This record gives sequence, structure tokens and C-alpha cells, in this order.
Amino acid sequence: MPADIKPFIMKAMFTFLFALALYSADAQRISPDTIALSKGTLIVQPINHASVVLTAAGKTIYVDPVGGAAKYQGLGAPDIILVTDIHGDHFDPATLRAIRGSGTALVVPQAVADKLSDADKPGMVILANGDKKELSGIAVAAIPMYNLPASTTDPRHPKGRGNGYVLSIGGKNIYLSGDTEDIPEMRALKNIDVAFICMNLPYTMDINHAADAVLAFKPKIVYPYHYRGQNGLSDVQGFSNLVKAGDPSIEVRLRNWYPG
Repeated sequence: MPADIKPFIMKAMFTFLFALALYSADAQRISPDTIALSKGTLIVQPINHASVVLTAAGKTIYVDPVGGAAKYQGLGAPDIILVTDIHGDHFDPATLRAIRGSGTALVVPQAVADKLSDADKPGMVILANGDKKELSGIAVAAIPMYNLPASTTDPRHPKGRGNGYVLSIGGKNIYLSGDTEDIPEMRALKNIDVAFICMNLPYTMDINHAADAVLAFKPKIVYPYHYRGQNGLSDVQGFSNLVKAGDPSIEVRLRNWYPG
């Protein structure tokens, strides 16, 4: 083979492999949902388990991105990254470093910040339960997430360590539960338009507690997510049936959070 041909072949092979990686990521990614805002549209892109990408008002928000940068190929670069807790299905330092840009705001609880290096600190925003911050025109409120009873000496998710979040975007309030049980702070939420609710045993709550909590704070749309646990996949259709029986006005959107 002539030497001057080799660079062209190598470049072609690299282009082919890169395109194949992009196709593979897109092929396993389920179609995004759209939700109308007062101005524009909210795009909800499920990724896997607790990971989701939200796009609205010209901004892109990654929630609990894990599993490598390939899972996010083809999506917009993140303006904001939210991390809820220290566990590996929510927090992956290698993925964070691979997908963050120089202008990305990284919103974390203190427990997550403590596990990151000094090189990760620029652009970091540490929020404790109850804190609020406006970033890129998006209001971010940190909400408690924990196991019950809160007084237990060794909970999987102690009160105050992790954050759920409420985002206010384009006239809509979006709640991301993180890992939590049916806690009073969730039941007390008001004016939630879109909610992402976890439901996997033994880490969070069963479908009965999840549905009961949803019926208490009445989001307009609810996505069950984070529903794989030690006992397999939670019965999301059963959750949907419970919610619809209690309040038919709540729209339950079931999506496959475990593609491929």
C-alpha cells in the first residue's frame, strides 16, 4: 500500500467508527418527550435509571449523568449539571469531567463536593436542603431526599446528605426526586407541573407509597423513573393505575428508562 494512502484510510476508519458510536448511542436512546411551556417547549430526554436531560429556554440541563460520555453523544452540551447524591447511579466523576464545558454550572450537595478534586471545583454550586439559586435564568431549589424513618442510625440516604431539586423554567416547575421515600417535604410541594418520581426497593419506596405521595402534591405530569432495584423492575403500570384511580387529571407518562 502506498504510504500516502494510509492517512486517508486511517481517517476514513476513524470517521466510520465515530459515526458508528453515535448511531449506537442514538439507537439505544428512546425518543424524547415534549411539554409546552408558556414560551417554547420543554424537551425531556430519558437516558437511563436516574439520568435525564432537559432542554428549555435555550438551556440544557443534565441530571445525574453517569455511564460515560457516549450516552450523551448528539445531545446539547450542558449549561447546568445537577447531581443528587454520592451513590454511583447518580454520581460519576469520570462522566462529569468528560461532559462538562468551561461554562457548565455543576450543582451538588456538600457530600458530592467533598468527593471531587480541586480541579472540579470551578463552576461548582453547593446547595444544602432548602437553598435556592438562579443559574442561566433557571431557578434551582434544593429539596430534601431521604429514607424513613429519618431518625434511623444507618439509613441508605440520611436526611440532609442529598438533594432533590425543583427547577422553574418557562413558567413550569419541575421536580426531580432523587433517592427518597414518601417524605413530608415531597407531600408539601405546591404547583408542580412535571415530577420525576423514584420507586425501587429496598433503596427508595414501593409503588403504593410513590402513588400516595403523588396524589398528595398533585403534579400535572409524572414520570416514574429510577425503578430498577434488587427485586427487579418496579411495576410502573401498577403505579400508573393507582394514580389514575386516585386522580384522573394527573397524566402519568411511562417510558423505558432501561433501553438496550
